[in-house]
Amino acid sequence: MSRFERQTILPGFGADAQRKLQDAKVLLIGAGGLGCPILLYLAAMGVGKIGLMDGDEVSLSNLNRQVLYGEKDLGKPKVEAAASYFRSKYSDLEIEEIPEYITVENALEILPDYDLVIDGSDNFPTRYLVNDACVLLGKPLVFGAVYLNEGQVSVFNLEENACNYRDVYPQMPAASEIPNCAETGVLGVLPGIIGNLMALEAIKVLTGFGKPLKNKMLFFNSLSAQTYEVEIFPNPTSKAAVPSSKRAFSQTNYELACEGVEQVDWQFVLENPRPSVTLVDVRDRDELPRLERAGLLEIPLSQLSTAAKKLEDSGEIYLFCQSGMRSQTAALQLKGIFPDKKIYSIRGGIKAFPKQTSNHG
Repeated sequence: MSRFERQTILPGFGADAQRKLQDAKVLLIGAGGLGCPILLYLAAMGVGKIGLMDGDEVSLSNLNRQVLYGEKDLGKPKVEAAASYFRSKYSDLEIEEIPEYITVENALEILPDYDLVIDGSDNFPTRYLVNDACVLLGKPLVFGAVYLNEGQVSVFNLEENACNYRDVYPQMPAASEIPNCAETGVLGVLPGIIGNLMALEAIKVLTGFGKPLKNKMLFFNSLSAQTYEVEIFPNPTSKAAVPSSKRAFSQTNYELACEGVEQVDWQFVLENPRPSVTLVDVRDRDELPRLERAGLLEIPLSQLSTAAKKLEDSGEIYLFCQSGMRSQTAALQLKGIFPDKKIYSIRGGIKAFPKQTSNHG
């Protein structure tokens, strides 16, 4: 008896659809609240190869919604913990670990190896980057997102002249418009619902079973359990905003274009110490782990505008938070106060701090 028997006997699905799943190669970007349920069902249903791309590590605040992980996984790379879990469950699944964030440097090298891309990321620069890479490479893209009590799902770039993410959201938001999980919160069950809907859309695209959400976006409200669909249309103006070539794509700074704030990695900050540089932690005082370095200033985001005078003599300012979102908002605030200063947000926040580097300076 095959473990796929209950789906292969389903009228309209059958052995042909199952073979398509087994031959399929899917790239999932993000192994968080959306990525976990997507992985659970794609693996269970028999997708042959899954590439899992995420540069984050498991933290305690993830566990209310990222159901693949437990307390024993804290501090582990998410792709490593997830891959280990599935390798112990399914011997027929090939899972490729890609323990890094997607960037303009690696996107066009990684995406061509896959038939379908699923975007389970949680930030706007990544969504625009993934969308544009898929448009350039002609890859179908399953999209999903959650905010407060609502989620949305769609399938982009499924065929020529199909809609892409920019047809729905043509204007990149400013940093002040970008919500973050630490401030808005989320019920753990909502990403599970939206992630499962994304997995369903992926199965439709891969097998031809059912009708994918092409040129449509599905909205789900968790408070009322209501769903509704909105029809979307290709927009020539929006399509023109996609980089016209791979070279143009590789030269696009999505973080700067989206938020107006330039980001750097910890490696750059730690390997280029200068007296004129000030490192600022904009997290609340009770957020862990704390970083101990000479000259570090701790100024919570809520107090930044009133405490900005502490930074008047700084030549360059590098800000960090827990995951790299609030520090972008902080950088935008400081740029308004100090328009002539060089101000940067550190990508990934304290979660991305290199383990091999001592926390003491």
